[in-house]
Amino acid sequence: MRLIRVLIAVLCLAAGALLGALNRQSVSIDLGFGFVPATSLGIVLIVALLAGALIGGLAISASVVLPLRRRLARAERTASTGAQLPAVTAAEN
Repeated sequence: MRLIRVLIAVLCLAAGALLGALNRQSVSIDLGFGFVPATSLGIVLIVALLAGALIGGLAISASVVLPLRRRLARAERTASTGAQLPAVTAAEN
């Protein structure tokens, strides 16, 4: 398992280096509220990919993981008091 993780990490690093090396054009970015001066297109692409992955992970965490943790904590509290667990309906899933 550790070997697979190392291989995936090396492949991602190689892909990032290749992306940066093949896209050396200079670009300027106007964000509407600010301006990023000329930088390499490869760097811009890598930063955009990382930002998208982080924002997507936060969205999944906020919409799926946190509600499931709250349900689990509520179920554990009711189980520790000896009360019956409510039946899970299809609407809650």
